[in-house]
Amino acid sequence: MINIIFPDGNAKEFENNVTGFDIASSISISLAKIALAIEVDGELKDLNIPITKDAKIRIITPKDPEGLEIIRHDAAHIMAEAVKELYPDVQVTIGPAIENGFYYDFARNEPFTPDDLLIIEAKMREISKRDEKIVREEWDRDEAVAFFKKINEHYKAELIEAIPAGQVISLYRQGEFIDLCRGPHAPSTSKIKAFKLMKLAGAYWRGDSKNQMLQRIYGTAWADEKQLQDYLTMIEEAEKRDHRKIGKELNLFHLQEEAPGMVFWHEQGWTLYRIIEDYIRGKLQKNNYIEVKTPVLVDRSLWEKSGHWEKFREHIFTSESEEKVMALKPMNCPCHVQIFNYGLKSYRDLPLRMAEFGSCHRNESSGSLHGLLRVRGFVQDDAHIFCSEDMITSETVAFCKLLKEVYHDFGFDDFQVKFSDRPDVRAGTDETWDKAENSLKEAVIAAGHEFVLNKGEGAFYGPKLEFVLKDAIGRDWQLGTLQVDFILPERLDASYIGSDGHKHRPVMLHRAIIGTFERFIGVLIEQHAGKFPLWLSPSQFVVLTITSDGDEYAASVCKALSDVGMRGTLDISSEKVNYKIRKYSLLKVPVILVVGKQEMQDNSVSVRRLGSDEQVVISLEQLLKDLHTEAKVPC
Repeated sequence: MINIIFPDGNAKEFENNVTGFDIASSISISLAKIALAIEVDGELKDLNIPITKDAKIRIITPKDPEGLEIIRHDAAHIMAEAVKELYPDVQVTIGPAIENGFYYDFARNEPFTPDDLLIIEAKMREISKRDEKIVREEWDRDEAVAFFKKINEHYKAELIEAIPAGQVISLYRQGEFIDLCRGPHAPSTSKIKAFKLMKLAGAYWRGDSKNQMLQRIYGTAWADEKQLQDYLTMIEEAEKRDHRKIGKELNLFHLQEEAPGMVFWHEQGWTLYRIIEDYIRGKLQKNNYIEVKTPVLVDRSLWEKSGHWEKFREHIFTSESEEKVMALKPMNCPCHVQIFNYGLKSYRDLPLRMAEFGSCHRNESSGSLHGLLRVRGFVQDDAHIFCSEDMITSETVAFCKLLKEVYHDFGFDDFQVKFSDRPDVRAGTDETWDKAENSLKEAVIAAGHEFVLNKGEGAFYGPKLEFVLKDAIGRDWQLGTLQVDFILPERLDASYIGSDGHKHRPVMLHRAIIGTFERFIGVLIEQHAGKFPLWLSPSQFVVLTITSDGDEYAASVCKALSDVGMRGTLDISSEKVNYKIRKYSLLKVPVILVVGKQEMQDNSVSVRRLGSDEQVVISLEQLLKDLHTEAKVPC
């Protein structure tokens, strides 16, 4: 007999070699019907794998995150099976589950078309209805290589040949289709019902541009049809909110091939940028930060000392001058240490909160660039807090409070905190990492935030918190970060004189709230669909005339609003007023003011708000008071 412990702590005895399906069936028939896999002592396994010793288990269903990942992985296999049935000469390569869906890369001489996706999706539904059993098989490596070469799947053979000799290979078979995979998978294809193929793309074999270009088919898969339809609705709404499309319509910015990943800010976009910068600067001043400015081009030697050259070299742009290699800074932290090191620092100077709107550059691959959301040249709302170890908690609490205020002012009240611990490639000893991770965990708990573990995703010099916002249509955006760093101060010889008269190393807290201005503005555009709140809108009002008789009065209204700090324009063109109203509505100007003879006589204005057909007449005096109050920048 073996003892099985359930998540609630209860235990039950079973005969040896009990399977996950047996355990699920012993709980309820309904659970057995929806079960996808089983977690045994923290490891996911197929439902039909025998359990031969005492274990802690958890039945995985579509409601679990792991279950949803299994559904998406199964959908990838079903898509590959469908493609092979429809186009036998295609070679299948790699097909993982990804966020919100899955993809598979195929080698095929003839390009797939959007019409092909409809045909493949129909075949996938047929395979799902077949209820084909998904069965794990273990093969000898060389036997598996020979098999895949024989059936003309040379990409699969290459993948298997890279596995060490003598290692057992796991393959999964469903119907006539067999694929290399570690698993686990659901018991049968019938478990996968709510899916849709989304788009086509190109992808190099193994991500290397020197290799053959493959065809990638993306799909999405969900636990049920409602979740699928909710996601498709969200995607449709996201397309309407695409910051690249709205940015063009509102004349905010553009990008072009001559400067890939670099933004050309237009007048309205740069106005928005400066509003955000001024707001953040005000917050920094109120929270006792000093603002600095450091060079963009810095000698390679500093990046070697900091460790960035070794860990980050492929992302660093370089330039040579007088036989020296200079690096365009990819981040600001080593430069901030240079300012800290300039002159003697005392424990009385701590905490020293050093901020910079730092211009940075990173050599991101051209294929990863995406509007404002992924660029090569960017500016961070960056800051580094130099403090002693006993200040980590209080500084984290203060930072989290500031971050929450900023997010609220921009319309984000829903965010999640992720704790990213040590990556495989890192600097420093395990002892240092233990200290840093424990300090940060204690600090975030003290700040009152729950967190989820983001395993292995810390920076190479320390663990970090990642702050993930949820926008108006439910999408997640990772923006803010806080990192605890014991390593960089050591590498760059930062020190302060303690109360004991001896030198001590400061702790360095790397932190950002909005992250980069470019990405944050992209998120803001999509959050508000271009309809910014009045305080953020680059152009807050426009004054329109009905006839030329009102030109002089309209100009005086425009001046009065400008005098109280409002941003806006005057349109006294000869176009019909309804045309003008439509024009500025499309430009998403929040307040449209119309003046004619009656308004001129009454010293009033007709007010139309963006998105409303209602027009309200109020006195100019009242308008000035109302808009000045409404447009006030949050404190």
